[in-house]
Amino acid sequence: LQTMSGNEQDWLALKPQEPSPSQCCGSGCKPCIYDVYEKELAQWERAKAKQDKSLLMEKKEQSNNSELNPDTFTAFNISSVEQLTEDTYQYKFELPGNSSLRLSLGQHIVLRGVVNGLEVQRAYTPISPGNAEGYFEVLIKCYEAGLMSQYIKTWKKGDMVFWRGPFGGFPYQPNKHGELLMLTSGTGLAPMLPILQSITDDEEDETFVTLVGCFRTFDKIYLKPLLQDLARYWNIRIFYVLSQETSLEKLPWSYQENTYTGRLNEDLMKTIISSCRRRPFVLICGSSAFNEDMSRYLKAAGIEEDSCFVF
Repeated sequence: LQTMSGNEQDWLALKPQEPSPSQCCGSGCKPCIYDVYEKELAQWERAKAKQDKSLLMEKKEQSNNSELNPDTFTAFNISSVEQLTEDTYQYKFELPGNSSLRLSLGQHIVLRGVVNGLEVQRAYTPISPGNAEGYFEVLIKCYEAGLMSQYIKTWKKGDMVFWRGPFGGFPYQPNKHGELLMLTSGTGLAPMLPILQSITDDEEDETFVTLVGCFRTFDKIYLKPLLQDLARYWNIRIFYVLSQETSLEKLPWSYQENTYTGRLNEDLMKTIISSCRRRPFVLICGSSAFNEDMSRYLKAAGIEEDSCFVF
């Protein structure tokens, strides 16, 4: 067998690695990690054909500027870590100067982590307003067996973390819909918060909002002070559905009238829809099982697919 020349080995070492399925977050990002790989592979092939390694340099330089970019990962510094519940954390990241991420509403960004030598990518939606200056915040739930969670649990203030984006988003326009019905489970609350804040910040926006947050117990509700503030606006109502609470008596009285125990089922969905002030446009965000259940209950309540958006 002919041994490979040193030059060949050098080029092989520089060849981009094809992403493994675990690296694709499945959120339909444009460009997807696979698109980025195809682009980098073509660049590598051109450089190898010309035997010119400097043609590979452009992608290295790009990631040094501290702006978020959909094609390359950019490092951001963690400025604070706050534990909200036993498994949920709020992370704050620094943005250079007074820059902002300039996300449109409900857009997500993709995180890259390396666990046991395996690269993993997951999509998260910042909960800070899209125009927040000098920082952005992300709400993350860590799972016992989650690969990415093992990586995230090691984070501390001052660590550098790699993100790219933005992707997706709900094309929200003020006053386009008479009422938004937001159905969320756990951290599915995240993409709703920038939309809610843009509605409350805009005095001209008279959209009604009904937010339904599904959590296991009262203690598991995230960001209670923020939600209580939002609920004081004339056009915003917030309901909680707590699957593992048996009685409302133990809850603070201010929560008792807008909280349900048990699950958000077809009957409760009909009750909530009939209490909406206008025919709602529905935004859904939760696990895939939650999203499927909600779509089914909405259909039973006469809300068609073209009146729904799933994050």
